[in-house]
Amino acid sequence: MNRNTILAAFAAGILFGLGLTISGMANPAKVLGFLDIAGDWDPTLAFVMGGAIIAAFPAFQWAKRRDHPLLAEKWFIPTRTDIDGRLVAGAALFGIGWGIAGFCPGPGLAALGLVPEQALTFVVAMIVGMLAHRYTLGR
Repeated sequence: MNRNTILAAFAAGILFGLGLTISGMANPAKVLGFLDIAGDWDPTLAFVMGGAIIAAFPAFQWAKRRDHPLLAEKWFIPTRTDIDGRLVAGAALFGIGWGIAGFCPGPGLAALGLVPEQALTFVVAMIVGMLAHRYTLGR
């Protein structure tokens, strides 16, 4: 990996983390309020997600017209389109974990700087789960 690629990845990570923090996506109470549709629902994160889709759409359209990314030789785009039991189970586990903790991986890492006592437990559990998957079900 060359220096420009590393710097671009670092800048993208900083921008992503700032966006998560400013939008409230790294705040588990805000996320749980969004997920509580039967209780005291907080719709603000729906606007955050909608705004992200609107902002990203032109960039995706521009990227689709390119032969390769700016800093790589080829695109790394998944080719599988089938829905199998592993995908459904993984999505369900992701949603359950998000609903219990109020974190998913990106916001969990970003929250390490905001609420480390809450985020650290989640991040450690996430890493343990990833390792357990790798050594039991991974290919």
